[in-house]
Formats: sequence, C-alpha cells, structure tokens
Amino acid sequence: MRLAVFAFSRRGCETARRVRGALTWDECRCCAPEKYAGEEFEAIAPPCSRFTGPVFQWADAMVFVGAAGIAVRSIAPYVRDKRSDPAVLCVDELGRFVISLLSGHIGGANALAEELAEKLGAVPVVTTATDLHGKFSVDAWAAREGLAISSMGAAKEVSAAILEGPVPLCCDFPVSGDLPAGTVAGEEGEIGICVSWRDRKPFERTLLLVPRVVHVGIGCRRGVSKERIAAAVEKVLVENQVHPQAVKCAASIDLKREEEGLLAFCEERGWPAAFYSAGELTAVEGEFTASERVLRVTGVDNVCERAAMVGAERLIAGKTVCEGVTAALAVEGWTARF
Repeated sequence: MRLAVFAFSRRGCETARRVRGALTWDECRCCAPEKYAGEEFEAIAPPCSRFTGPVFQWADAMVFVGAAGIAVRSIAPYVRDKRSDPAVLCVDELGRFVISLLSGHIGGANALAEELAEKLGAVPVVTTATDLHGKFSVDAWAAREGLAISSMGAAKEVSAAILEGPVPLCCDFPVSGDLPAGTVAGEEGEIGICVSWRDRKPFERTLLLVPRVVHVGIGCRRGVSKERIAAAVEKVLVENQVHPQAVKCAASIDLKREEEGLLAFCEERGWPAAFYSAGELTAVEGEFTASERVLRVTGVDNVCERAAMVGAERLIAGKTVCEGVTAALAVEGWTARF
C-alpha cells in the first residue's frame, strides 16, 4: 500500500512525521515546500495542484497536513471516480482532528481516519450519512470483502434507502454473523442487495455484489485462436448465468503454458492464468468426464473440469465442447461475513 503525506509549514512537517510513524505502510512519500524539504521530504514544485497530480495517481491514500481548502484545491483537477480515487484525509497542523475528505467507503478513508485519529490521540471527523446513523455502508463492506459492485448508481440508491428503512438483502453464500443494521433478509421489493456469483436481479432495482470466486477451466487443441476460446468460454458463462466479474482465474494443463491463443485471451480479459501438471490434475478429487483420447495426449483423463476444480469447492458447469475448445466452471467456497 502506498501513502503520500503533504505538509506546508514547519509545524505541519512535525505532524507529518507523526502521521508517517503512525501508519506503517509499504511505501510512504512525504512532500513539503522547498524551504522545508530535505532528506525526509520531497520538494513540492509550485503550483501544488500540478505536483499533486502524479502523486494522486500513485497513492492509495493521501494525507494533507494543513487547511482543508489546500487539500481540496490540490486534488480537485484529478478527482474522477470513487472506485479508483485514493483515500484523502486532512489533518490540522496540531494533529487535533483527522478529516475524511474523499473515498470514505470504497477507498477506505473513513476507516483510515478512525485508525489515524486513534494513534495520534485526535478526533476523527466522518461525514458520510450511513456512518453517522450507524447503518450499513454497503460500498465500504463490498470494498473490504473484495466484491465487485455492479452499479455505483444502485449503490448510491441503496445507501439512501437504508437511511429511510430496512432494505432487503439476499445472499447465495453462507452468512456469518447477523445481517447489518438497515438490512433485512428478503428476495423481493423495489430495491435490494444481492450477493451472488450469478448475474441475477431479484429486485426491481438490484445492487448486485459479486465475489470473484469462479474458476474457468480450459482445454484446447494446439494453435486454436483466442476468438474460438472466447466463444467457448462466453457460451458456458452465459448458459450458467455467471456474472463476468465473478471470474477469478483461468486454468489449464501446463502443456498449454505457451499456447498463444489461450494466453492472448486471458490477457484480454485480465484474468490470471494458472497451469498445472498432469499429476496435479490427476490428484484432484471428484467425478469428471473422462476421455481416453485426452488421456493419451495429455496424461490426464480430463483437463478443463479438473483444472477448474483446483482450489475450488464444487463444479458448477461440466465439460462443454465448442470448436476445438473445452470449458468448465467451478466455484470456490465463500462466506459473507458481517
């Protein structure tokens, strides 16, 4: 995780050092005007907002020690989307208040403000409505659990609805703990939350939260194109109502490690590709669609189903054959923890 801390005065630099010491992140850059810079602080080249731009793209969190107005003006040209903007905090020079300014939920600014305030002996200032009322912050929970959010518009509508009354929530996974404040179990209504790997919409307006838990097992003939692989995989995904963002990885046998079409397909989708030896695939427990021809060629009786099942809990789509490509789907075990 990458942290950037900005200070604008001598006293501010003292507080910035306290911030840096309190937050032990992987990488930390401290920045200050040239007259306060040195070995500890990078020199901020004026104007500050131009210097801030590259740091805004680099950082996971930014802490401005000084007036909130300086922070707002510095980041204003670069604010784009709460799904990608870094967490931005403001701390006064004396370290008395820690204010969550930007990306409070998905970016983690609210939680970071609470953490930093506790370590500095300061007062955290959080202004998001769901937090103020002690209600479920659905986007913060999704970010914390690594879930894809189907629609930021729907997430905003759900947050507003939670403030007015309970919002129904349904989940296709085991649930650990009580449902959060502002929600109630249910599968129908005007607006609601659904946690699933399936592309489904049980409510009139559904906020779908998607865990990345689906493995795509792929087998293919030598030299097959990425287009044919894409067609086969898309077919099995659609037939089984798998949301595209539920896919965690693609997997195959190590004989396909250099298969250009397969590698190009995975790169295009942004899916990590895992390759396993015949021995590793043979060791996977379960009942699979056996093929004598595949056994002769690869040393294992089935590639796609077994590859999909490595690290997964159950097969959700068996071997599907499509123009020289085989595909199968498996899902990991997962629990919704509240």
